[in-house]
Amino acid sequence: MKNILVTGGAGFIGSNFIYYMQRKHPDYRLVCIRLVCIDALTYAGNLYTLDEARKGNFRFVLGDITDRKTVFALCNEEKFDAIVNFAAESHVDRSIENPEVFLKTNILGTQVLLDACNKFDIPRYHQVSTDEVYGDLPLDRPDLFFTETTPIHTSSPYSASKASADLLVMAYHRTFGTPATISRCSNNYGPYQFPEKLIPLMISKALADEKLPVYGEGLNVRDWLYVDDHCKAIDMILENGKVGEVYNIGGHNEKANIDVVKTILKAVGKDESLITYVKDRPGHDMRYAIDPAKIHAELGWTPETLFNDGIQKTIDWYLNNREWWQKILSGEYKNYRG
Repeated sequence: MKNILVTGGAGFIGSNFIYYMQRKHPDYRLVCIRLVCIDALTYAGNLYTLDEARKGNFRFVLGDITDRKTVFALCNEEKFDAIVNFAAESHVDRSIENPEVFLKTNILGTQVLLDACNKFDIPRYHQVSTDEVYGDLPLDRPDLFFTETTPIHTSSPYSASKASADLLVMAYHRTFGTPATISRCSNNYGPYQFPEKLIPLMISKALADEKLPVYGEGLNVRDWLYVDDHCKAIDMILENGKVGEVYNIGGHNEKANIDVVKTILKAVGKDESLITYVKDRPGHDMRYAIDPAKIHAELGWTPETLFNDGIQKTIDWYLNNREWWQKILSGEYKNYRG
């Protein structure tokens, strides 16, 4: 039996990974293969997201990765072949308002999972991290990119907590021989993203004819990665990645925030007069750009989705699944337990 624990699977990237594995590996729907999701269902966790996943060989467990007793009991019961850790507090603005919860979940939660991996001899642990651990790049140096050897230089409590977790993973690998890998991705977009993040926020506000808040002048540049491309990369790392290694995953789709917002407005037939510029947040990184040469050379992965195609698929999904995000805006999703 191949049994994978997906932490944070009721969130954006974790849920897309579950669906990716069910689509791309049909055996995951058979009794001999199993996907188990543990999620604390904090504000960004949405059990509605996993309704379709339940039709396969799938188990949901309500639990917090910082709860050692729950995590250990689950690992003892399920005998996992791998842990993929998506569980994280991830919104930079919230980390500025309340850093403590980010340190608890992102660092201490990672420690609990690593300890479980060692105690129960789980063959693989994979940490899903972020390019934000590298800090930012200047706008006037388009030739510069983040590589796996770029020094860590964090800008927010969120990125500092993720960098700390990465260092802990590597320390466990070196000290205890924990069979761990790390991936650091650029900005993801696609279905099931909580509507506090840029793209779904702008889509929902544009459809409601509300003002679209853009930080500063909207010139901050992000490398956009379609979520399915990210999930494919993680799958390939699990299968063939070398333990103890870090792999950068980038989309080669650099766009300024203001251009993303204007693309959304045009796609939904709304006027740019809805854009309103607001005070920039503290420590706002100017540019992210990843060089994914290592994962391409070692594992053969390349991003398949161009931004123009991916953003249209994403907008179409939100247009066709209004009930999903409207339940979030109304707060109804918080009471759903399947």
